[in-house]
Amino acid sequence: MAQQKGKNGDNANRWIVLAMVVLVIGTGVAFSIMGQNNKENAPLAGLDGISLQPALVSTIDADNGSAITFNPGLPTQVDVWEDPQCPSCKRFENAMGDYLNSLVRDQKATVRFHVLSFLGPESVRSANAAFCAADENQFLSFHDALYTVESPGEGSGFFSSETLIKIGEKIGINSPKFKECVTKGSKSDLVKAHYDSMGKFGVKGTPTVFINGKVWTPTTGDFNVAEFRSAVEAG
Repeated sequence: MAQQKGKNGDNANRWIVLAMVVLVIGTGVAFSIMGQNNKENAPLAGLDGISLQPALVSTIDADNGSAITFNPGLPTQVDVWEDPQCPSCKRFENAMGDYLNSLVRDQKATVRFHVLSFLGPESVRSANAAFCAADENQFLSFHDALYTVESPGEGSGFFSSETLIKIGEKIGINSPKFKECVTKGSKSDLVKAHYDSMGKFGVKGTPTVFINGKVWTPTTGDFNVAEFRSAVEAG
């Protein structure tokens, strides 16, 4: 009996140890998954607390490179050519984004956004998603979100369809139509039209900005909103 009891005790100890090992491994896997999720979501952290701005209807201006256009017909006209993966475009938007939005929302200028895609497949997907957001009357909000997230870098694989949909969800674009549009690349014709129009308008890089048809070039090494505002108001 004493020998049998010893064996039973050994078996019990083995099961306890095995259970502890399984628990440790399981906990490690859980923390690993959580860590990976946190790593994946970290670039989107800047969108926390951001909500959609009032919807704005845009049009496609076929005569101006199929640009996403707000307030057509006003005397002051601003054309912004950007690629979503372009680091300089992010710096431009950080400096000028609020002012550009005010030109649109306060109807102070015709503003045309040309969403380019010459930096590879991720730019193509991002440009397509921007057009999908325009169909939701939320181009400006999505456009701002694209330049708010902290992408790991050009060609990093960050701007997948899944991430672009998640960016939309973070700011409140939840419609099945938007998700389908992003997933299927439904706006590929417009993305191509923008890309193809670069040569016609003499655009060789981004950001390129025109004010009433003339290229605006900052006089300093950085983007200065006061300087840009003066140039817009001077026409």
